Amino acid sequence: MNTFKHYLNLALVPMLFMLTAFAAECSAETVDSIAPTVISTNPIVDATDVPYNRNISALFSEALDPATVTPTTFTLVCDLNATLVNGNVSYASDTMTFTPASDLAVNTPYTATITSGVTDLAGNGLEADLVWSFTTGTRAVQIPVNLGTAANYVILTKTGITTTGTTAITGNIGVSPAPETYMTGFSETLHGSYATSPIVTGLMYAADMAVPTPSNMTTAISDMEIAYTDAAGRTLPDYIELGAGDISGATLAPGLYKWGTGVLITDVGVTLTGSATDIWIFQIAGNLTVNSGANITLAGGALAKNIYWQVAGATVAIGTTAQFKGVVLAKAGIALNTGATVDGRLLAQTATTLIANTVTAP
Repeated sequence: MNTFKHYLNLALVPMLFMLTAFAAECSAETVDSIAPTVISTNPIVDATDVPYNRNISALFSEALDPATVTPTTFTLVCDLNATLVNGNVSYASDTMTFTPASDLAVNTPYTATITSGVTDLAGNGLEADLVWSFTTGTRAVQIPVNLGTAANYVILTKTGITTTGTTAITGNIGVSPAPETYMTGFSETLHGSYATSPIVTGLMYAADMAVPTPSNMTTAISDMEIAYTDAAGRTLPDYIELGAGDISGATLAPGLYKWGTGVLITDVGVTLTGSATDIWIFQIAGNLTVNSGANITLAGGALAKNIYWQVAGATVAIGTTAQFKGVVLAKAGIALNTGATVDGRLLAQTATTLIANTVTAP
């Protein structure tokens, strides 16, 4: 019996050695030794005429150790008197954000610094301090577009809403002055002043339903048109004719963007980076075309409800399986292709067509 145990132990020794070596090899392969890098800053390096009431942020290449995101590792200095600016430092979606305690001085240079004390989750720090400067102007950041009662709807149109395929809508939808029959493909059930549908998690409204719906719809359509005019009328754009209308692959800071042409987003997509209070307004004189497979990515805590696409052209076309974010204020129609998803609102002054889409109120 003892002889058997002896030989068993001798057999186990090389097996245990092999398992230990294998475990060590696997462990070595998973060690992260790559330092994080900064993909973009907001404002950009040497930016001028920066709104005096905006946040300062940096988008990183990977997740950071939140414990290293502090007012010590991210600072802002007024260059005129070399004094530190008081503020809070936060972190979300791979983005560090410095929020000043009060408005910055106008027409003043500032220097932001993120130190190498910032590390990723594996403890790798920045290879060197990141230092960049910018100068404020005399303008404030954009304020939200007031949607009024149009904000009660995820889809609102004047001439109709049509859907085919397996669509799922979360939020109320409505048409006016068009009647209920101009909402097709919903298999709805009328309940007097509203209707319900198996594909709508919310209520459906039309101009010919029982009171008070007709007057409510008139007000909502008017509010939608006022919101469109507000967005189209914002002045002093931060960016004019960016990318000659092709913003594919761009990382867009908050602000007012203006094009005298249409705007294209290819399947490369686009990233909007900023905080939960930042505002993007896109003034588009032509069409908005979002190609199939395109993804509008939000970073740093940016919210779909704070993104406004004001489109004066004949159509807003969102391609197959595209992932769209924001509030569309369209002078004409909106068309979603098969499988496209929307986190936002579709507010059209003509019609909206859907094909097996998911549309969710922000």
